[in-house]
Amino acid sequence: MSNLLWQPSPERISAANITAFMQTINAAHGTALSDYESLRQWSVENIPAFWNTVWDFCGLIGDRGAVVVDDVTRLPGAKWYPDGAVNYAENLMKPRDPAAEAFVFWGETKVKRRLTFGETTQTVARIQDALKALGIGKGDRVAAYMPNMPETMLYMLAATGLGAIWSSASPDFGVQGVLDRFGQIEPKLLLTVDGYFYNGKSHDIRDKVRDIAAEIPSLQAVVVVPYVQEAADLSAIAKAVSHDQFVAASASDVPQFLRLPFDHPLFIMFSSGTTGVPKCIVHSHGGTLLQQVKEHVLHCDEKPGDRVFYFTTCGWMMWNWLAASLAAGTTLMLYDGSPFYPSGDILFDYCQEERFTLLGTSAKWIDAVKKAGMVPKDSHDLSSVRVITSTGSPLVPESFDYIYEAVKQDVQLASISGGTDILSCFMLGNPVSPVYRGEIQCRGLGMAVEVFNDDGQPVAGEKGELVCTKAFPSVPVGFWNDPGDVKFRAAYFDQCPGVWTHGDWIELTPTGGIIVYGRSDATLNPGGVRIGTAEIYRQVEKLDEVVESLVVGQDWDNDVRVVLFVRLRDGLTLDAALTDRIRKVIKDNCTPRHVPAKVVQVTDIPRTKSGKIVELAVREVVHGRPVKNKEALANPEALELFANRPELQS
Repeated sequence: MSNLLWQPSPERISAANITAFMQTINAAHGTALSDYESLRQWSVENIPAFWNTVWDFCGLIGDRGAVVVDDVTRLPGAKWYPDGAVNYAENLMKPRDPAAEAFVFWGETKVKRRLTFGETTQTVARIQDALKALGIGKGDRVAAYMPNMPETMLYMLAATGLGAIWSSASPDFGVQGVLDRFGQIEPKLLLTVDGYFYNGKSHDIRDKVRDIAAEIPSLQAVVVVPYVQEAADLSAIAKAVSHDQFVAASASDVPQFLRLPFDHPLFIMFSSGTTGVPKCIVHSHGGTLLQQVKEHVLHCDEKPGDRVFYFTTCGWMMWNWLAASLAAGTTLMLYDGSPFYPSGDILFDYCQEERFTLLGTSAKWIDAVKKAGMVPKDSHDLSSVRVITSTGSPLVPESFDYIYEAVKQDVQLASISGGTDILSCFMLGNPVSPVYRGEIQCRGLGMAVEVFNDDGQPVAGEKGELVCTKAFPSVPVGFWNDPGDVKFRAAYFDQCPGVWTHGDWIELTPTGGIIVYGRSDATLNPGGVRIGTAEIYRQVEKLDEVVESLVVGQDWDNDVRVVLFVRLRDGLTLDAALTDRIRKVIKDNCTPRHVPAKVVQVTDIPRTKSGKIVELAVREVVHGRPVKNKEALANPEALELFANRPELQS
């Protein structure tokens, strides 16, 4: 029981949405569900009844039709609510008090704003008028090159309300990175800003916007929201107008919502693109809505009036996930900029001042504030926070310890994991179960998640592939421009036909929780034994000298050897003593096979725009092979640090 870090109180269990949800099922179906695991098992054995109950319990708006899913065993290709009609934006903008806050926004220390629900409704209606005047409607694409600010949400709601398809990227992307994404989907409108703030400085992006607009012939307008300047000169950008100019002729106060087939495209998301041009993953109105609202209402226990924050950019799926929280009646707390400017306190300052109830962030941020020695429980009032969520990479056990020791003791810490591929989670938290050190709390409701061994058999207590064996609503519609779904099927279904294979290397624990060991395509194979990269990170990053690390397998002497790259604290140099300590902590806590044959110091580690380290790209560089799409990286120059290393030549 020493690994038990948090147990919900009887009062919290009693008040949880998921408890009322269980009672609803018990009353309707004569069951006696009494805990999370019994509910989860029922949900995957009674999939149509489960999702209908989610629809009713969460108060979704739309026409369901008689059929929930035509064939739950068909993966891919199951049709959800084939006779139904729904609109994602309509559900996010369900009527509520016009004076209630819809959005609060901090742009570092430079900008603070808040929008009421009434203001949001009126602005969305005006944007829709302008979109319709431009001829934008059902099936057209609207692309955003935007910070995480209210206008991004407003335009998304307006566009998707009309049946247009939304896609977004953050303004730190380079020109080619944007063209690799938006160039594939031919948007009619590009929404952007004059610039953005990061680390206290303004970054003008008008030249980048000019170059992007010149290369996308489908664009009919470029709408520029003023952010770093009140009235920036837009004359160099073809077809550019300011937001005020764009909506000047609009007079509507009431938004329109076109109810669409359940599988009508809603969002186009992009894979990281580090091994080629990004895949364009198409997600649906109904599937995205149903899955994400389930996660917000049941797994995160969100209630009307809650104040929900996620540290994200518009280039990461967590922005889209956050948006759906509006359907639970919450206020979205938006932030754009560095999470460490002017200090590491900024997000805790925001949390305290605006009384967050859910604080969402990344494992990397938690590790950074831990290594900075911050003790927020002593410096900030975090009494409003009920849930802390973490994603982006596996949350190491020491970070679990840190949250409960230094941030808040009575809080549900939910490590969550899924991905851009499903725009939701396979495994996440729930408010009625304990939190155990180093474990994701549970598999998601309605998700037939299993762990398969190399023989394709379900196992527990040993490592294997994360799979889902039954259809679920947020299976993507497919990939954009993928005739016959050839690339789509190859990505998820070729390895095990009829089963979604996600590409994560995981283990089911005796508590019903999950440990994630990393991406299965990045697993190491010394001597033919598969090792998850997260197992090594978990140990080496315990050391105070190590800021972060990256591990790859290098083909060597007819085998694979483990190579560990470390970025150390400023001013430190890797010497024999530290190398020995690194190897010892790995050997003592893992196995001799985990111990790296080579430990190499680097000054930077390449990562995607959403902050994920890119093991596969580094593996290519180590082997002298080209990396196909460096534009997908936040710091592509870092790859050069791994090329032709003399340490790896012997």
